[in-house]
Amino acid sequence: MGRGGGPGGRGGGRRDPRQAMEDMNYKFNPQVFGRIFTYMKGKYILMTLFVFFTIVANTYCRLRGTWFTGQLIDNYIAKKDLAGLPHAMIEIVIIHLAEILIQLSQQLVMNRLTQGITKDIRDDLFTKMQSLPIKYFDQHSTGNIMSRFTNDVDTVSRVIQSTLTQVFSTLLTLFSVLGSMLVISIPLTGMVFVFVILMGVFSTKIGGKSARYFFGRQIAVGNVNGYIEEHVTGQKVVKVFNYEERAKKEFDKENTELFRVSDKANLFSNILMPINGLLGNIQYIVLALLGAIMAIKGGSFNFTIAGRHVLQLGELITFLSLSRQFTMPLTQISMQVNTVVQSMAGAQRIFTIMDEKPEEDDGKITLVNVTKAEDGTLTECAERTEHWAWKIPNEDGTVELRELKGDIKLNNVYFGYDPEKTVLHDISIYAKPGQKIALVGATGAGKTTITNLINRFYDIQSGEILYDGINIKNIKKKDLRGSMSIVLQDTDLFTGTVMENIRYGKLDATDEECIEAAKIANAHGFIERLTDGYDTMLDSNGTNLSQGQRQLLTIARAAVADPPVMILDEATSSIDTRTEALVQSGMDRLMEGRTVFVIAHRLSTVQNSDAIMVIDQGKIIERGDHNTLIDQKGVYYQLYTGAFELE
Repeated sequence: MGRGGGPGGRGGGRRDPRQAMEDMNYKFNPQVFGRIFTYMKGKYILMTLFVFFTIVANTYCRLRGTWFTGQLIDNYIAKKDLAGLPHAMIEIVIIHLAEILIQLSQQLVMNRLTQGITKDIRDDLFTKMQSLPIKYFDQHSTGNIMSRFTNDVDTVSRVIQSTLTQVFSTLLTLFSVLGSMLVISIPLTGMVFVFVILMGVFSTKIGGKSARYFFGRQIAVGNVNGYIEEHVTGQKVVKVFNYEERAKKEFDKENTELFRVSDKANLFSNILMPINGLLGNIQYIVLALLGAIMAIKGGSFNFTIAGRHVLQLGELITFLSLSRQFTMPLTQISMQVNTVVQSMAGAQRIFTIMDEKPEEDDGKITLVNVTKAEDGTLTECAERTEHWAWKIPNEDGTVELRELKGDIKLNNVYFGYDPEKTVLHDISIYAKPGQKIALVGATGAGKTTITNLINRFYDIQSGEILYDGINIKNIKKKDLRGSMSIVLQDTDLFTGTVMENIRYGKLDATDEECIEAAKIANAHGFIERLTDGYDTMLDSNGTNLSQGQRQLLTIARAAVADPPVMILDEATSSIDTRTEALVQSGMDRLMEGRTVFVIAHRLSTVQNSDAIMVIDQGKIIERGDHNTLIDQKGVYYQLYTGAFELE
């Protein structure tokens, strides 16, 4: 239903962080990290294997250094025999130097691996975004979507950089250290497990609460980003309507919620480290006490292997060091819990978009270039000929070529953005090739919705839309949209030169074709007066141009595409009266020989239309040409004479 009747807008789609946290138990999936690991395959497999190799080597070096302390005491100091000490010292120095080189190479490769995977995630996210239906963008704010590419991807990058390698390193350390501790003393190893269980209980309870709040934090960040994006782009409106104070209050509300969930998340995550650190210190004291008793008392408290006491002084010191190494990874993980849960929340938000259902396209009919013989025979060809045809595959394997003419019919169309709420009722429009069809009516009547259906931005609930006698559901969307050009009320330009923005309508257009299109739109004059002419750089949606100039460029962009069908949705609404007079002659030349749908509030721009449809509340209440409708003295007559205005 026009601009106001759609399912949402760019500012919509904010989600309550509190509700998100309540829903997390049902929707939050920690296994999303498994999908991150899939990025380490393929072209990154060698880097990944190298990183894992360095982790193994680094773990060995660290473990070897720990054993050296006990051997130093038991083999040299206790025996008062230093004969082999120099050799042992050289060996341990070499091991520590190797450890440094291993850590350095690991960091260098890991940095490259992280940046590569992050790039691939952004590429996949952007690629997925291109496949989503327009409905998705109507229901989610631009700022919220942007936060997936920035904040969420950054959190995933951090977890790849540190946490994922830390997990593998932790598991390797735990198993290797566990084996070493069991060799030294089974009773003391059992005592270590008692404290590990306590750490696990606290980490599970407190970490779960932290995860819920970090998930809510990601939602709140998206809401704040969305609000900022809205008010940066709409700053003129804010100032014109003196909305500054209200905007500050609303932003403070969003920002306060972000503060609240962030504070709670960090509170729970930061509690873990000191609790686990305290348990680790208590464990160290208990092990030192029991170990000392076992070393002094000997067989009364100890197991024996091969007739000797297992625990010696050097072994006790080694065991205490190993116990630190066993619990240290657990403590480190608790210290990184905020990174872990943020990344889990960020990864889920990213994969939520990637798991969105793409725009469906079950069409099989394509648009191809053809040559047309004198007898009307069409032949498909690879080169561009300015003649097109629909390539229709038949069930028997043959192919039919039907010339693209621009004949569009809407037969008894019903549609609603919400299937349970119909906004278009029994719409029938017949546009013959070369005809100009005007849609007029109040804002929200359903004019823009009709053109959105022709492009298959949305699919109808019932009825049919025919294009050259073909149901558009059977035409591939890319080919359907490629046969049309649209000039919208919103002037969306892209960072690049003026020439590049015009060429957006036809990527293989020559400079001469772009200039000719600018002349048709009467944009050539002002472009020539720009500092660098057609090479002038545009940024921030062309803010260095006036609104009218931006609109002229979008008209030129549509002109260079040279399509058989055009849709002009309030195309001249942002152009002043003088500029409109210049554009109208160019538009008339542009529309010549094409099927054109025009949506306009200025009825002076549609007087020469072949047919005018008056839309009201999703229904066509009047139809005919200008003179016919004037003679009827109905709604169109009242609109044209000013008896009442379009709203």
